[in-house]
Amino acid sequence: MGESKTLPTSLCRNCENPLALGEDLISKKFVGASGPAFMFSHAMNVVVGPKIGRKLLTGSYVVADVMCSKCGEKLGWKYVETFNLKQWYKEGMFVIEKLKLAKKY
Repeated sequence: MGESKTLPTSLCRNCENPLALGEDLISKKFVGASGPAFMFSHAMNVVVGPKIGRKLLTGSYVVADVMCSKCGEKLGWKYVETFNLKQWYKEGMFVIEKLKLAKKY
């Protein structure tokens, strides 16, 4: 039988609302407005804003800002649509800025 491994949960640094599980972390190599950011395949307890076109480092995208559902803090964005086939894997993913996160083990 396999052992159950508890992975860290990422929390809102402002109010400690759980935002993402460690198993949902895809990459630590993203850059947000405040510096380093993480890409997650899933986020919880967030509010997704309206879709907007935005030019980012890797091209043009349709994204939606992501805010904490408890305190309203802007955390990052969700990729809604990409226009570059090489960036297609990002669609549906969440990018949350490192400075907006705290970890719970």
